Amino acid sequence: MPVLQRPDGEIRYETFGQGFPVLLFAPGGLRSRMDMWPAPPGGPARPWVDWTKALPEAGFTAVAMDQRNAGASRTAIEADHGWHTYAADHIALMDRLGFATFHVLGGCIGGSFCLKAIETAPTRVLSAVLQNPIGLHPEHPDYFPDSHAAWTREQRAERPGLDEAAVAAFGRNMWDHPFVFCVGRDFVQTCPVPAFLLPGNDIPHPAATSAELAALLPDVDVLTDWRGPEYLERQRSRVVAFLKANTP
Repeated sequence: MPVLQRPDGEIRYETFGQGFPVLLFAPGGLRSRMDMWPAPPGGPARPWVDWTKALPEAGFTAVAMDQRNAGASRTAIEADHGWHTYAADHIALMDRLGFATFHVLGGCIGGSFCLKAIETAPTRVLSAVLQNPIGLHPEHPDYFPDSHAAWTREQRAERPGLDEAAVAAFGRNMWDHPFVFCVGRDFVQTCPVPAFLLPGNDIPHPAATSAELAALLPDVDVLTDWRGPEYLERQRSRVVAFLKANTP
């Protein structure tokens, strides 16, 4: 599997197919990794399309990755790391692959990665698919800080030398924010690229967050019924059509 060398570690990635690139951000929170796209062997079906297969079949290059400190990727965790650190990885990967412009498609935490990528490189990201985006649930505000604590225990068990204070500061940089955590409402209201929204409906992916994204994004298409095996073909065809419509 190819490796992107970063100043503080390495990122594992893989490309699928040939065509205009779509950078994929998999579900899984801070454990976001490329094997979250297909269903596990012998496991239950995913409620989403495996974009590492569907996009190449539609004529795109799918770029999948294990996010830093997820899957097979390992990097440092510093007190000043946050959403901007992930965005720097994402842009560096597309630089490495020679893609000047690209689409982004993200599930779960990937929705916030998409929005941060647009803010970071607005002339390079041409469109975004936000699948089941995360957000601050008004009735469960501790969900992501608590999840970060569990992730921290995993990281420290694997790497006992990690600086506990730095990991805690990184968590605050990620989760001590409203709405979608990575950008503010003002940015979403002026988002310079078209978006396609597959709304969420649970605690980590609040319906209220998706409803607000649908209301604020200036150029957005929404597919309400998308989750589950009966909707996979609708999900695939609508997203592919959206991406093709925004491909040069």
